[in-house]
Amino acid sequence: MSPRAAAVNEAMRARSRARIMQATVELVDERGFEQTTLGDIAERAGLARGLVSYYFSGKRVLLQTSMHRLMHQTLEAALAPLTDDDPADLWLATAIDSVLGLAAARPTLMRTHLSLILAPSAAGFIQDAEQKRFGGLLRQVLARRGAEDPIAEHAVLRSALMGACMGLLLPGAEAEPLMIRDDLFTRYGLDPGVRPSPFRTP
Repeated sequence: MSPRAAAVNEAMRARSRARIMQATVELVDERGFEQTTLGDIAERAGLARGLVSYYFSGKRVLLQTSMHRLMHQTLEAALAPLTDDDPADLWLATAIDSVLGLAAARPTLMRTHLSLILAPSAAGFIQDAEQKRFGGLLRQVLARRGAEDPIAEHAVLRSALMGACMGLLLPGAEAEPLMIRDDLFTRYGLDPGVRPSPFRTP
């Protein structure tokens, strides 16, 4: 196989995977996890049912990977307007607001994602390529603030963000997003006014 053909095939595979993951977050957001089948996902993606199973070993893995992709894309888009001249605190504040904003905007998706990770029957935390991209962005943000060990500090930030999302989404005991945001900002020594809060009512 020529290098050109291999590159074309890889691009086609990447597009198919992206369509499957996009269809997954759309359908789970609309219907919930249990009510969404792999057949539904294949139909929404416009692909053969067998391709979904070829690329993903099961629905749990598929949703985790799809959520990691969504989180990565959301964070990447939020950070894109920032420049090297912007203060490091603004980068971290933007990252925090990106994750909390996604949880507030897509609660069904984030609740499902967290519940699958924490369920006793779960296979564990999946560190796929999408999750590594998301984690890589967070480590870059922490490095800008002078983190001596961005990998270790990323683990702490990831846990803090996960706990914050759980606080936002706990059924029947949801905390106000602004309160959760302020708590995270305090932990990291961020001025709440470093960027406009997406949760503050005008």
